[in-house]
Amino acid sequence: MIKDIVIYPDKRLKTVSKEVVDFDESLHTLLDNMYDTMISKNGVGLAAIQIGVGLRAVIINIPLKDKEKGEDQPKDNTLEIINPVFIEEDGCSKYEEGCLSVPGYYEYIDRYKRVKIEYQDRNGVKHTIEDDDFLSIAIQHEIDHLNGRVFIEKLSILKRKKFEKEWKNRK
Repeated sequence: MIKDIVIYPDKRLKTVSKEVVDFDESLHTLLDNMYDTMISKNGVGLAAIQIGVGLRAVIINIPLKDKEKGEDQPKDNTLEIINPVFIEEDGCSKYEEGCLSVPGYYEYIDRYKRVKIEYQDRNGVKHTIEDDDFLSIAIQHEIDHLNGRVFIEKLSILKRKKFEKEWKNRK
């Protein structure tokens, strides 16, 4: 089921999400709804708080390099990341990011180049994943949401003030 996206500056985006303790049908439904919502908005990642649910759950669908325009991403290409914890972070990277909660705005953000996280899947099974490419950026972006942060908070003071002025004028 497609849900509404929480749009900046909604205060819910400041919420630090709670750890998932029940790996039950309601979590599975949440993850399925998150997937449907993300795909409907042409996103590649979504945190539960972006649909108003304050749980430490994230999904990331890495775009296929040879995908045809308009072709859906396969659901089995979606990572479901529950209760993620950073194990390692190193290097520096700058990547142009956007966000479904800040529609139409893109900016280059400094991130770690490589991350390694431990997380649980929808059934509570623990996994470890490591990446130094686009997935690394997406993981950091989505985990920021779980910690009550939006990517625009990483902008310099000057860029942030410019963004806030332009954002207010759009509304």
